[in-house]
Amino acid sequence: MNTIEISRLTRDYGGSRGVFDLSFAIGRGEVFGFLGPNGAGKTTAIRHLMGFLRPEKGGCSINGRDCWSESAAIMQNLGYIPGEIAFFDDMTGTEFLHFLAKYRRTKANGRMNELLDRFELDPRGKLKKMSKGMKQKVGIVAAFMHEPDVLILDEPTSGLDPLMQNRFIELVLEEKSKGKTILMSSHMFEEVERTCHRVGILKDGRLVA
Repeated sequence: MNTIEISRLTRDYGGSRGVFDLSFAIGRGEVFGFLGPNGAGKTTAIRHLMGFLRPEKGGCSINGRDCWSESAAIMQNLGYIPGEIAFFDDMTGTEFLHFLAKYRRTKANGRMNELLDRFELDPRGKLKKMSKGMKQKVGIVAAFMHEPDVLILDEPTSGLDPLMQNRFIELVLEEKSKGKTILMSSHMFEEVERTCHRVGILKDGRLVA
């Protein structure tokens, strides 16, 4: 049973940018590495999976639901780390995490506190004053704290020091052992090598391997 399916997905931005006739599937409980140079189309594919972009051709689904028309239902059980994290800068990290819990209709729970401890993060400061690494940690906690079955991670360790990168790999391995389905876009070969069952390589918007 496939959890994530992309079928003949096309979005052409011109100048050979976008994704073209892209197809692949990720089975339930599989960790799939998504590799390729900058501008290869990885983030474009992920934005379609998140329901942020409407396909020009083809389509994609998560748990049998269409990513464009049923995105609200998909989001209930999905964790996402964007490649470029944008926050409400007026909020503290604590306020943001509690806002997300309310938005998802879950409670800010022990899992959130456990993740804050693991990544040595005090979320009480204003988001706009946080370093890139601290913001990345807030993003990680936000993606994992509601125990989603599906995780889409776009450059998840960007800005983290080597110790925290290693802690993140350990977290992914734990989620893998629980049977979570994970799509992870990364430039870190060690990260991919240690966590992924399979890897897809994208170049110029096409799956080449």
